[in-house]
Amino acid sequence: MKRLTRQKDQDTQSKQETTEREGTQTCPECESSSLTRSPDESEISCEACGLVIEEEVIDRGPEWRAFNAAERDSKSRVGAPTTQTMHDKGLTTTIDWKNKDAYGRSLSSDKRSQMNRLRKWQERIRTKDAGERNLQFALSETDRMASALGVPRSVREVASVLYRRALDEDLIRGRSIEGVATSTLYAACRMEGIPRSLDEVAAVSRVNRMEIGRTYRYISQELGLEMEPVNPKKYVPRFCSELDLPEEVQAKANEIIDTTAEQGMLSGKSPTGYAAAAIYASALLCNEKKTQKEVADVAQVTEVTIRNRYQEQISAMGLPN
Repeated sequence: MKRLTRQKDQDTQSKQETTEREGTQTCPECESSSLTRSPDESEISCEACGLVIEEEVIDRGPEWRAFNAAERDSKSRVGAPTTQTMHDKGLTTTIDWKNKDAYGRSLSSDKRSQMNRLRKWQERIRTKDAGERNLQFALSETDRMASALGVPRSVREVASVLYRRALDEDLIRGRSIEGVATSTLYAACRMEGIPRSLDEVAAVSRVNRMEIGRTYRYISQELGLEMEPVNPKKYVPRFCSELDLPEEVQAKANEIIDTTAEQGMLSGKSPTGYAAAAIYASALLCNEKKTQKEVADVAQVTEVTIRNRYQEQISAMGLPN
């Protein structure tokens, strides 16, 4: 214990000496005092002229080298980080499905039977009560829907944290597990700025749209989630990509949305329908004509919605119909 304390004191003292030396030292080339240390702390350089003033040969990284992600993972000697997307946070042991030993040799029939029994019991004891089984099912549903929607890992983590909060505050009682899991995923998409409409989330869920919306409003109110209105511009890049439209159309659609939003026309309108109408109008203006049905199918809105929003936007922009 004394040795560890002495080592910490020495490290702290060396860092303080380095900081003091950097603060008083000046560049011999331009006499500037703006000196910075590289991220790996191997050299000190001048911000003004770029001269390397002091260079150390201490390598603070691992002793092995890796040239790709797979090689780096195989050589790393630490476990996977904890994650909120698993009910046990990824800390339990998992028995491999391969019937091979540590040397890659096939197991005997007796050993294979033993490993099958161990896998079965290991799967049973992962959840100790109904609450953990509830959480395991909900997080697996969240992961399935997130994969179908193509959202990043950060959204899945936020959705899992929201579901855990709802479970701790007993907000799931009287509601379906799938409904709460879907509503927390939709809330996570909005919190992370990932444009996914309620219809898109409902399409990959096992509950209807009305239940998702009702549960989402309840969860966001009880958990105190401050949700801002969705900006229609967030849907424009994805819709234009699916319609194979150039950057010119995307820029014009964003301009239409900004101009009409300043006039207060966005209030009370569906963001997906508003974005779809702006894309339809900008495509016509840029001679990249798309039918209303094509745009409506991508945005998952009706052609009537596009026609109504299109007429309003064209009138606000002062353009002829």
